Amino acid sequence: MRLAGVDVGGTFTDLALWDPATETVAVHKILTTPDDPARAILDGLADLGLLPAASGTQEWGVVHGTTLVANALIERTGAPTGLITTEGYRDVLEIANELRYDTFDLTLERPAPLVPRALRRTVRERIGADGGEVQPLDEEGLRAAGRALAEAGTQAVAVGFFNAYRNPAHERRAADILRREYPGLAVCAACDIAPEIRGYERLSTAVANAYVQPLASRYLDRLAGALGASAASPGRRPLFVMLSDGGMTTARDAAERPVAIAESGPAAGAMMAAHLAAEAGWPRAMAFDMGGTTAKISLIHDGAPQRVHEMEAARVHRFKKGSGLPLRIPVVQLIEIGAGGGSIASADALGLLKVGPSSAGAVPGPACYGAGGRAATVTDADLYLGYLDPGRFLGGRMRLDRARAEYALAAVGRPLGLGPAAVAGGIHAVVNNNMATAARVHAAEHGQDPRAYRLIAFGGAGPVHAYGLARLLHITEVIFPQAAGVASAAGMLVAPRSVEYTRSLVARVDRLDWAAVRSLLGALERRGCALLREAGVPDGDVTIEVAADMRYVGQGYEVTVPVPPTIVERADSTLFAAAFEAEYRRRFDRSVPGAPAEAISWRLRARSSPAVPDLRFATAERDRGPRGTRPVYFEEARGLVDTPVWARRGLRPGETIPGPAIVEEPESTIVCGPSGRLRLDGRGHVTMTLADRAPAAPA
Repeated sequence: MRLAGVDVGGTFTDLALWDPATETVAVHKILTTPDDPARAILDGLADLGLLPAASGTQEWGVVHGTTLVANALIERTGAPTGLITTEGYRDVLEIANELRYDTFDLTLERPAPLVPRALRRTVRERIGADGGEVQPLDEEGLRAAGRALAEAGTQAVAVGFFNAYRNPAHERRAADILRREYPGLAVCAACDIAPEIRGYERLSTAVANAYVQPLASRYLDRLAGALGASAASPGRRPLFVMLSDGGMTTARDAAERPVAIAESGPAAGAMMAAHLAAEAGWPRAMAFDMGGTTAKISLIHDGAPQRVHEMEAARVHRFKKGSGLPLRIPVVQLIEIGAGGGSIASADALGLLKVGPSSAGAVPGPACYGAGGRAATVTDADLYLGYLDPGRFLGGRMRLDRARAEYALAAVGRPLGLGPAAVAGGIHAVVNNNMATAARVHAAEHGQDPRAYRLIAFGGAGPVHAYGLARLLHITEVIFPQAAGVASAAGMLVAPRSVEYTRSLVARVDRLDWAAVRSLLGALERRGCALLREAGVPDGDVTIEVAADMRYVGQGYEVTVPVPPTIVERADSTLFAAAFEAEYRRRFDRSVPGAPAEAISWRLRARSSPAVPDLRFATAERDRGPRGTRPVYFEEARGLVDTPVWARRGLRPGETIPGPAIVEEPESTIVCGPSGRLRLDGRGHVTMTLADRAPAAPA
């Protein structure tokens, strides 16, 4: 079956199409159509020859990653949503966790709840901490609450009751009644989205899911229909959706749990980097993804990305943890470290150069696009500094206007007393230094030294800025994967079809009811296997992985501990405690001998092998030798340097190119400064070594 990976970003839509007949991947990049993202997808698939020429009997599928959910939360464009919760808990969304994300900000602003107080209703019911019923569900009160919300014009309702993580009976009963009596409402029960301890986070996740569910459902249904498939019954043309944890699910499941795809596109890029690291046997790698809107990094250890089980969406302050809406979902740990190609530069109130967080996006785009944008962006600076060729952008399909870029840069520089060259150099330096600082802090928080890592650079702007970032981080080796500009789309092809489900069951390790644990895990395994079966995975190709969130009794936060099958099979509490001690010591370099431990939540991941086991890209060799030279700005040279320009598809394996050098491909451009050198390996990846940096720490 032919399989296409499609990543819809804020500026560009990237596509990668795998053909089993040739076992090669063709790639494409096209401007995103913000008014209707599906239009760019269909246009891109048509450009690759998949639509509309594919015959009605041909089997092919699409793996889709999108920013739709994240954007809806940021821009508050979801459906009018109501909340029904336990009597006395109406204001949990506003009380939150009572923590200030910035202790010294006297004008601190919290994110407004997605559900205003007028659309929050309570009913009498109570489940105790042990899971027993303390007060029965008031079904008449529930019906009255549902009727009031429906009459108020809500399109979605979240149901979240106190202690329902321990016993979801009331939540499930309430959701069933609401779905039956108000079929026009999208009803979301917290036990189906975040069946975990911590009431505020559970409610926040359930509300966010309900808020975006109507939008996501309509979008996926429309896209599936345009592809000749059905989100509910895909048949020969399945539509899969990338999950935020690097897994892949069906369109039907994504429509029911859209909050789980909030970071789907960036997660795919991390999976591509992990695939490359596993293939090469690198113990440590740092994935650097810089696109049109943001730049992100993720740490890859032993061929796997770091995963966590919570994230924040729609932060009031972009880089301040705690200023957003908490979501309890499994995600690849992606840290936003800076701006993207479309990020807008300006002079702030102190007369300093500032870049981002606002972005020009695809429409109107950077000034150099000539599509109506007038603000100077990172892309305008990169063009003016010589990193980009105005006639070869997107393989020559889109011409950039250097004069417009210069005009926009001059406008930023006037209040600063700077010319366009100084502004462009300043933008480049500000962006690189901001990214390096954030990457250094993130690595330090995990007890890691950036010098021990290889940098894997991708995204449309990643290869342009990787040289400067690596110099600042003292990283000596940078890898530019083949088709680096569309790496997230390619990552969707090598991502496994997998899902993770969670249930909380709080108990001390020495008092665990192992029969209850086995029952819980059995239910999660059946659910996961059923979904993979729906996605076309044979039962024999399913692997089960189990983990538990654990802590010392009295602690407030947990570490996730892998649980080998033998521990559960043998009901071995001693071995279970030892596994926790080992993981705790690995994370914090210490443990607390003799202190009792407890399990909080159990996690089960059902996964299969990737649909595409290997990536080979369709290329045509030509343009041997340099295309010519052009003046390019390099900070260490303190000015412009006449730099050879190469075509990536014309490089020979094993060929070494000394810096400075520019290597162009249709989807991105590699910039190598005077202190670097480039080499093409046998897999088609370009490696840049930086000879004058400090040696890397031991791997």
